[in-house]
Amino acid sequence: MKRFIFLFLSVFLIPVSSLCQTPQQSYFEWTEMPFSKEELAQRRNSLIVELQKEGKTGVVIMPARDGFSYGETFRQLDNFYYFSGLELPNSLLVIDLQTKSSVIFVPKEDMRFSSISRPNDFPRRPLLEDNEISKQSGLALIDIVGFSTFMDNRLAAGLTVLLDNGRPGDFIFASDNYIDSPSPTQILAQSLQKKHKGLKFENSYTAIAKVRMVKSPTEIELMRKATQINVKGIKTAAKTIKPCIDERYLEGILEGDYKVNGAHRLAFGSIIKSGPNSLWPWRILATHYNRRNRVLKDGDLVIFDVGCEYKYYVSDVGRTFPVSGKFSARQKEILTMEVGIADSIIAFIKPGIRFADIRELTDRVIPEDAKKYMQVGLFFGHHLGLSTGDPNLSDAVLQPGMIFTVEPWYYDHDEEISVFTEDVILVTKNGCEILSTDLPRTPDELEKLME
Repeated sequence: MKRFIFLFLSVFLIPVSSLCQTPQQSYFEWTEMPFSKEELAQRRNSLIVELQKEGKTGVVIMPARDGFSYGETFRQLDNFYYFSGLELPNSLLVIDLQTKSSVIFVPKEDMRFSSISRPNDFPRRPLLEDNEISKQSGLALIDIVGFSTFMDNRLAAGLTVLLDNGRPGDFIFASDNYIDSPSPTQILAQSLQKKHKGLKFENSYTAIAKVRMVKSPTEIELMRKATQINVKGIKTAAKTIKPCIDERYLEGILEGDYKVNGAHRLAFGSIIKSGPNSLWPWRILATHYNRRNRVLKDGDLVIFDVGCEYKYYVSDVGRTFPVSGKFSARQKEILTMEVGIADSIIAFIKPGIRFADIRELTDRVIPEDAKKYMQVGLFFGHHLGLSTGDPNLSDAVLQPGMIFTVEPWYYDHDEEISVFTEDVILVTKNGCEILSTDLPRTPDELEKLME
């Protein structure tokens, strides 16, 4: 009888969730750190040095991404990840310039791993008490509940808050427009301004750019891998180009190959545009929800301007292909000219020069009759790293470890011909290396790839 009663109570009175509760999860069961704590500490120290050179005082604050993914895989904000190496949600990295110390204010638990209605499916994930996080990152963790008191205490001492505004100049707060897209940093600034009146704000962008522009050996290898995946994807998609398929089909082939070869996500929405579409910048083509599905026609050119992401680091590569498999004589002439300009830029890149020097060279090598069709800009490219718009300074002197694109566009609405070649360039001790060198560049090589 006692055994029966025990079984009855066990089956009918004890909640099911307590019988099948999934085990509590630790932070490093779900993530990894590709960088050593020593490298991460060096990044933070370098930032402190740069800010002190500018005469800055106070604390640098970097927000983490909030805990919700909105249907996409969680991706940490770039600065927080670069200086901490952590995917912590709803946290704040604080770097004190006076004490040269860094801490992270974190929630006690990761709210994404908890659910009152489904506790058996949501096993809980402690953050604050997970000592392994501090051990591997080298950062002290503090309960984020205490952040407000921390700020009040520092405010009494005339605290200056340093935030990355995303561009040089004075710090700009979010506008009061009815429709706007404030950055996470601007949202943080608004909260700080409201809750801790009297704070002074300064922009930390320039110092952050100086540190992030030069990649470490570990970063370079991650970007080399991302570019290899990107090149493979373009090669695979190029072999399927033919009349009567549409641009979205090529996107599917490309992006599927990215995932097959290990990419975690896209670096940006794939830009594959053909015929008349190739004459328009992406911002125009993306103005409508259903615009990106033109059917390729014989005689068209199709442009790939695409990128993937591998362990947070991105690649961005571009090529121009003939839909028929063969360029016309005029198409080949223009593409050869455009690739020649890119070759001249790449051959000129080396440590010690400035981007303005590259621009001056480019102005000299572009044929006069082509100049009105060529993309304008400082050096016909942009920096790469954790994003395709990595922090940079236009007056910077090139150093080994910098990675950026070279991409001279040619938009000719008169002849209705547009061509594009984009490569990923790493500045080395004696010159530069083309990380995307395995992808053909000349018209003859591109035709052969398509065979």
